[in-house]
Amino acid sequence: MSSLTGQLLVSMPQMGDPFFARSVVYLCAHDEQTGTMGFIINKTIEDLAADKIYEQVAPQTRSLRPQSVHFGGPVSPSNAFVLHSPDYQDGGTQLIGPEFALTASLDILRAQAQGGGPRQSLLMLGYAGWGAGQLEAEIKANGWLLAAADTGLVFDENDDGKWRRALAKLGISPENLSGETGVA
Repeated sequence: MSSLTGQLLVSMPQMGDPFFARSVVYLCAHDEQTGTMGFIINKTIEDLAADKIYEQVAPQTRSLRPQSVHFGGPVSPSNAFVLHSPDYQDGGTQLIGPEFALTASLDILRAQAQGGGPRQSLLMLGYAGWGAGQLEAEIKANGWLLAAADTGLVFDENDDGKWRRALAKLGISPENLSGETGVA
């Protein structure tokens, strides 16, 4: 399987894991030998606003733009990550293709707290991770579909609609999906 970096994982309806049920995951790193890292882009942490995080890194400032905090995944849930447009870069920024970048530094949080930073972004706590071969096995077992990522879907503020929109990109209606696999 070639690298899945920069793609979207779209969970199948029968996904039983509550972390990943009806989730859309942006894959920021994938290597068959070392594993995969991604971020759930359609689930927010309801009782936490970005301003609470910004207050910790820049106490004298107040964010000029309201922003949700996303549940990026169950691994390292106390670590903050920002998936964003590549118009912002600092020493800790990793470019992921021409439309996306990932930064996990205090500098980006301070910039956002002051109303700066990237034009488009998702602030996340935690990430999703798979060991070598694990994600490939889950895809083969019909747990996930793959879709091309685009900024319109990833950075859309309507998190509730992202799962259906990702399926629609593939020409699929959730009602027509089956959890059964087989060989004809």
